[in-house]
Amino acid sequence: MPAASVTTGAAGRVIVPRRPARRRAAHRYGVVALFLSPWIIGFLAFIVYPMFASLYYSFTNYDLLSAPRFVGLENYTFMFTKDPQFWQAMRNTLWIIAVGLPLEISFAMLTAMLLTRPRRGHRVYRTVYFLPTLAPPVAAALAFVFILNPSVGPVNQILKGLGVDHPPLWFFDPSTSKWGLVFLGLWGVGQTMIIFLAGLLDVPPHLYEAADIEGAGPWQKFRYVTLPMMSPVIFFSLVIGVIYGFQYFTQAYVASFAVAGSAQSSAAVNVGSPQGSLLFYSLYLYVKGFSNFRMGYASAMAWVLFLITMACTAILIKTSRRWVHYQGGFR
Repeated sequence: MPAASVTTGAAGRVIVPRRPARRRAAHRYGVVALFLSPWIIGFLAFIVYPMFASLYYSFTNYDLLSAPRFVGLENYTFMFTKDPQFWQAMRNTLWIIAVGLPLEISFAMLTAMLLTRPRRGHRVYRTVYFLPTLAPPVAAALAFVFILNPSVGPVNQILKGLGVDHPPLWFFDPSTSKWGLVFLGLWGVGQTMIIFLAGLLDVPPHLYEAADIEGAGPWQKFRYVTLPMMSPVIFFSLVIGVIYGFQYFTQAYVASFAVAGSAQSSAAVNVGSPQGSLLFYSLYLYVKGFSNFRMGYASAMAWVLFLITMACTAILIKTSRRWVHYQGGFR
């Protein structure tokens, strides 16, 4: 051992000084970074790099076959001023968010409230309502295309039996096609229902007891007790639903493909059928990128989608202070 690193104590013992604090901290950080390195490498390679690459491609004309050619803001200019399908896809996406999401949240809330009442067999009821969530989205969409088939579907057969002479055409009519997707969403609302059920079971019973003492009716208890206590759960479902709504893809793709495929004899299928009523933003982005091979334009659409989603999420978080109630006063 070098003489400079050894000192002698009062009792003649040899004292070896500890390593400096900076070296110990660097060693700890190095160990942590070593264990995190697989995730860091994956994050940089599969998230950070693709994001910045797509940002660059959004300013280029890129078809996956030739080298990207820089075109500046041409993709964004064409998107907002010369592409009518872009605005059609945006309108369809905003419709499914503005109409479908509130209905799904309301239906999940109602279902969860009903499932808090049974005392016997409540586990069976909850399982039955949750089971549709386990169905794969593709299989569920194909099932609803058959169920809502205007000629042989059981729904229209029941409506005809009830005296409806001209039942809806559902997915085959532009005016009712999106409603078929809404009904599909209501059928698979079990996951949201479970979240609402957990929130309802967590409401303190003494609040309802106090409301009963004050003579409050069912509506007053729901308005002044249940809704405020459930507002964090509603806020969470609203944020997740808006993000998911802007990325709505699978059900619309399967339904439009099934409708267009059954209506056309050729191999070319018009995605978004009928008449573009099922053309949602993510579906249109997919068509531009992987069917038309306009990857630069698709990258520009992806960044517009990212900015819109972030803006909507920020607005929801900002306005949540006015109506979301947290127990204990924490926000």
